Order: sequence, then structure tokens, then C-alpha cells
Amino acid sequence: MKKKKNCDLQSCSLCKGCLKEWLPALDVNRRTYEFKKGELLFKEDDAVTGIYFLNAGKAKVHKKWGLDKELIIRFAGPGDIIGHRGLGKETIYPVSATALEEVSVCFIDLDFFFSTLKVNHEYAFNLLMFYAQELQESEKRMRNLAHMTVKGRIAYGLLRLKERFGVNEEGNINITISRNDLASYVGSTYETAFRTLNEFAQENIVSFSGKNISILDDEKLLQSLQ
Repeated sequence: MKKKKNCDLQSCSLCKGCLKEWLPALDVNRRTYEFKKGELLFKEDDAVTGIYFLNAGKAKVHKKWGLDKELIIRFAGPGDIIGHRGLGKETIYPVSATALEEVSVCFIDLDFFFSTLKVNHEYAFNLLMFYAQELQESEKRMRNLAHMTVKGRIAYGLLRLKERFGVNEEGNINITISRNDLASYVGSTYETAFRTLNEFAQENIVSFSGKNISILDDEKLLQSLQ
């Protein structure tokens, strides 16, 4: 991690959501850091020191699952908030966050973030709606883990990633993701994720090259959810 010049006060979700009159205070109380690929932003069970806002790059938010496995809760991209799951009665991060590529973040310490919420009512409301949306998505994922086949979960995961990050000029889902990370995202093993992707490729539903994945037939992928 290294400190970097601050953002332009217009790029991250917090800057966009704050009152203009609050931006000078935000400017004084923020810090901008860069993390290299594979570097931890924060670790599960660490005390919460503040909240992170992604300016550039992508990161995964993940949690321990058993002795040697992890479950990826979500993937985050530019404009997203990270670290908010540690807010509450016990200010301990219940998850970890790791950079998937070089990322730039704005860091706001906890006390100033709480002051920001009290002053910026519209941002506080938007954050509440974000929490509600995350809860709904978490409930869907729990249902999928309990009732959906592994093939269906992988299909759902690919469609969610495409919906969230879109596609690049080459037609690939605009996030570079390893087979291990895909498996951790859908609650599968590496071997099953690899085999299922190969099956989808043989059926001309997806194509992949290295860590790049392209969905060729959304309708057929949707049929795998049934």
C-alpha cells in the first residue's frame, strides 16, 4: 500500500453524494491509497478503522469458509464502498477485501464518516438503500446455495458479473476472474467450476481465454438456472 495524491472530489460515491458545503471538510479528512494486485485492503477480524471508497480498479470482498476455503461475498469496482460491513455494535471487519488489480481508494476514518452521515442526509438515505439491496442479494445467494444446482449457480454468477461490470471491447465480462475466485463466488470447488465452464464452452454458451470470460448466449445460460 502506498499513499497517492487525493482524487478530484468528484469521482467516488461519497464525493458525489455529499453536500457541496461539506466537500472542504471531506478534503481535509480523506486519504488516498493505492494497493497492488493481491494486496489486502483490510483483513477479517481486524478492528474497523475507517471506510474505503474505490476510485479505480476492482477488488473482491471475501470471508473465511471452513479451514482453508473462502466465500466471495461480492466484487467491487470504481465508485463502490468497501468496509461498511464492519459498522455496527462491534466494529470488527467480518470480511476481508483484496485487490484483484491495482486499485486506488479514498479512505475515511470512522469518526469522520459518522459525522458525514449525520450532516449529509441524502447520502445517509442512499447508503440505507444500498444496505437493503445488499441484504436482498444476500438472501438470493443463500437461496441459490440451498436449492440451485452448481451449474445453475455458476450460470447465475456469470450473469450477475456481466450485469454488474458490463463487457469490454473484446466482448468479455469486464472483470478478470480466476477459476478459484469464480468457484468461491458461487460456493463450488475449483474442479467443478472448471468442468462446468468447459461444458458451457462445448455448448457454445460461453467462451474463455485465460481469466477472460465471454457469454455467447444469455438465453441458454438463463435456462441453466431452472
